[in-house]
Amino acid sequence: MLNLFEKNLRRFFEKNSIHFTEGGRFYKLRPLFEALETICFTPAIPARRPPFVRDGIDLKRFMSIVLLALMPPLFWGIYNTGYQSLAASGKDLIFPNIIISGLLTVMPLIIVSYAAGFFWEILFAVIRKHPISEGFLVTGLLFPMTLPPSVPLWQVAVGISFGVVIGKEVFGGTGRNIFNPALTARAFLFFAYPARMSGDRVWVAVSDTASSAISAVSGATPLSMSTLAPPFNTIESMLQSAGFTLSTLFVGNYPGSVGGTSALCCLIGALILIITGVASYRIIIGGVAGLLISSFLFNIVSTVPLNAWTDINPLYHLAAGGFAFGIVYMATDPVSAPGTQTSKWVYGFFIGMLTVLIRIFNPAYPEGVMMAILFMNLFAPLFDFIEIRMHVSKRIPNV
Repeated sequence: MLNLFEKNLRRFFEKNSIHFTEGGRFYKLRPLFEALETICFTPAIPARRPPFVRDGIDLKRFMSIVLLALMPPLFWGIYNTGYQSLAASGKDLIFPNIIISGLLTVMPLIIVSYAAGFFWEILFAVIRKHPISEGFLVTGLLFPMTLPPSVPLWQVAVGISFGVVIGKEVFGGTGRNIFNPALTARAFLFFAYPARMSGDRVWVAVSDTASSAISAVSGATPLSMSTLAPPFNTIESMLQSAGFTLSTLFVGNYPGSVGGTSALCCLIGALILIITGVASYRIIIGGVAGLLISSFLFNIVSTVPLNAWTDINPLYHLAAGGFAFGIVYMATDPVSAPGTQTSKWVYGFFIGMLTVLIRIFNPAYPEGVMMAILFMNLFAPLFDFIEIRMHVSKRIPNV
């Protein structure tokens, strides 16, 4: 039965492909037709001229692996969103109710993100007459996972539109952008609508049965609590008394963005990406090293603490907030990250270091990792240039 369906589907694409070739009635919609065919089958498009490179992974498989690695934080995000919602509304914390509540909150964000983003992807593909890239399958999922669960749907559409158009298409499309499109969209929303993207009243979404809408209630995150700690030397005890122990932060059962709370789920995703060779372990390990070393140095040299983050255990930097999510899924973007090997270590290290510096010197913006990655995206080409020039300078000149 399955083979019969596959044969009929393949026959459908082969029969109608003539209408989408040059001179056909629907030639302008060829990128959309190719995208649908690519979703169903791997197109048998041979290379027409050398060099002929045989590789076991193409863009479609590459993005499929990234989507697979995103499943642990996504599933946890659905559960955690539902759990925080029911706990805030005082309802029974029954597993099916938690999942249903989480799905009703998270899935609309994902659907709107994909719908608005694919509109721009298809529009630019039709105008420029190039195929629709599978890269947006990852961007369209990454973006809503970085958002508070109470964000309005229209802001999701505006944010992803900015990320796709300004963050990617104005540079020429997939493979030419210098910034991560999902982070570009997240940064735009943060600065355009700060009241909906920061503070304590955006991280827990509850369903308002009277208006059938999603509203937010107060739900302090560990990052926001740490910036308000009165005596700096009691920050860890303050977090622990509020229930934010290291184990809780590592698992991720606390208010936060949809997919960025669980360091454990991000670790599972990191293992999938590293084992399959999709993500660079150099960037991930370099970022963790930069974060831990920088925070440890502040512990040593700071005789007068600047704020709560100066004397805090470095592991809290690693487990709290969205650093794990950012370093695993955002910093390893192969387009906006460096391509040379040594540069990846430096790139990751500086992301970790900048995250600590932003958290310490800018208490009004406690997260830090988003701006650290976007800032280092700017320097990624420079890192590659310097390393290539260093390798070239070591060559023995031809005599």
